[in-house]
Amino acid sequence: MALINWLGQESALSQFERAQRDFNRLLTFFGPWSTSSLWSTAGAGVYPPINVYDDNESYVVRAELPGVDPKDIDISVANNTLTIKGKRETNVKGENVSYHRRERNFGEFRRAFTLPDQVDSGKVMAHAKDGILEIRLPRAEQAKPRQVEVKVN
Repeated sequence: MALINWLGQESALSQFERAQRDFNRLLTFFGPWSTSSLWSTAGAGVYPPINVYDDNESYVVRAELPGVDPKDIDISVANNTLTIKGKRETNVKGENVSYHRRERNFGEFRRAFTLPDQVDSGKVMAHAKDGILEIRLPRAEQAKPRQVEVKVN
């Protein structure tokens, strides 16, 4: 709904909101490849959705990757940055295919996160089960909290 000022003209804010809405519609029309390699289309969010938590020994990253073959996932850790790259193939092919609705995207994706502490990259482990990728990144020894005893004289 456009805001109309007392002269009967549309406000600059309303014009901007309308332009933004039109632009988002245009991007949705062209598909996910038009916005970024992160598959961020209007309403779709960032792919893959990820949760990161800390269990005091490791950082654990859980990513939802339904339909992604684990062989198509590349995980790297460098300079406290975790990078997850991969590809989801489409199983619908052919010249006569016409989508009526397309919310599940395919193609390449990439997510990168800066970790809050140093991790022991030699002990990073990852496994995939039921469309969930879990990456366990053990903290480096120097990054683990230590209990310091206070001596009384």
